[in-house]
Amino acid sequence: MKMKNFLMGATALAAVVGLMTACGGEMPKETQTSYETLTVKKQDITVPIKFSARLKGQTDVSITPQVSGQLMRIAVNEGQQVKKGAVLFVIDSRNAQLELESAEANLQAALAQENSAKLEYESNRNLFEKKIVSSYMLSNSENAYKQAQASVAQARAAVNRAKVDLGFCTITAPVSGVIGEIPVRPGDQVSPLTELTMLSGNTTMDAEFSLTEALIEEMVQAGISTEEKEKYFANLPEVTFVMKNGTEYPHKGRISSMTGVVNAATGSLSCKATFPNPDGYLYSGVQGTVVMPYEEKGVIVIPQIAVVRLQDKAFVYKVQPDSTATATDVTMEDTGNGKDYIIKSGLKEGDRIVTIGANNVIEGQKVLFPAQAK
Repeated sequence: MKMKNFLMGATALAAVVGLMTACGGEMPKETQTSYETLTVKKQDITVPIKFSARLKGQTDVSITPQVSGQLMRIAVNEGQQVKKGAVLFVIDSRNAQLELESAEANLQAALAQENSAKLEYESNRNLFEKKIVSSYMLSNSENAYKQAQASVAQARAAVNRAKVDLGFCTITAPVSGVIGEIPVRPGDQVSPLTELTMLSGNTTMDAEFSLTEALIEEMVQAGISTEEKEKYFANLPEVTFVMKNGTEYPHKGRISSMTGVVNAATGSLSCKATFPNPDGYLYSGVQGTVVMPYEEKGVIVIPQIAVVRLQDKAFVYKVQPDSTATATDVTMEDTGNGKDYIIKSGLKEGDRIVTIGANNVIEGQKVLFPAQAK
């Protein structure tokens, strides 16, 4: 039965072909279509330049005690936001209080001695005027009075120093910011060599990174002097900070400073970009990327679909005058927009290249055909 159906189908097909031939009909012709192409030209384009960076508060302060003693109280927690003047740590103040009381007592004694010396000096002066005592006795009493005055000054300085030391027992925040790690605990013995914590003044944050040689050369070629740096920085475009997870920080920043010495090992300059941090979202030590828009002038830009990659090589198909395609090696730079490349070598303005379908082209294949007449 299957063989019978096959023979009937073949007979019908032959009949249709014969009928078309008898009626003068023609079989449909294959139409060859051209590949999409692009004529290369130069243009200006803004590309993002990315720098690895680490954040640091503009006023990061290492908190250390000014006096030695036992740590009695820790008034803050790690990661806490504090205002300038807030109490951070309290050190045992009993010894400092005793030192102050002792200094005040010494001051009272010095004042009493000064008063006695003053009375004796004034008495001897009156007696000297009446020629009752000698000038020697007057000079001795005057010297004793001056020495007593000096002792009062020393005692008063000791009181002030004791007051300062007593004040140092209460450690306050020198700036507003965020409390870092606290490696000490109440009861620990601390001294001026003990770091209690790091206070990061985070109202503004600096992203520290290294400037590339290309931008350094641009500054050199522009003849920018040290005095003109601030103006140059002010005219640079705003930069963006991107977290390691790809999140873009919402506030833009600006390049704020640059060292004057090139690192001999890396050939780069250390720079800082300053970002406002009104919400305290940024923290010191956070790593990320500073993205700076950079304008490339008069460069060849082609779509990424025109580039064919083979292992470590990249090439495009250039259309010859006879409409055939020839593979041409190119070097390129990513524009960062996900769709274009900047061509550094391999093409010149006016060249025509295959774009859509470049992956399907064979070397020497004809890729342009004249339009079919209707």
